[in-house]
Amino acid sequence: MSSAPQAALQRLIRIARGDSGQCRVVANFLLAWWDAAACGGFDLTDVWAVDAAIAEDMLTVFAELLRCRRDPDSLGYGRQFEAIVRRWRPSLNDTRSNRAAGEDLSRRQSHRS
Repeated sequence: MSSAPQAALQRLIRIARGDSGQCRVVANFLLAWWDAAACGGFDLTDVWAVDAAIAEDMLTVFAELLRCRRDPDSLGYGRQFEAIVRRWRPSLNDTRSNRAAGEDLSRRQSHRS
């Protein structure tokens, strides 16, 4: 990820850790990228509820996603996104942890075969 999109993503992560309506919109945007099936999609009209600078950062990150085609975990942002889940989707913490543990166990078992 190049420097401008990375800076925009870091700003959005900081915002998503907050407590306002704009923070919720940013969190929804980021979590839709991380795991839309579990965290929910993103309503594009929600971007109308954020300041222009935040919307620009969201657009910058979205454009970068088209180029890099990677998820946040593979870019080194797994822990930050897990913190956002804990803040905005607390009911998913146990489910995601259990699923990840099961996937790790399956991978380990398949490597032994």
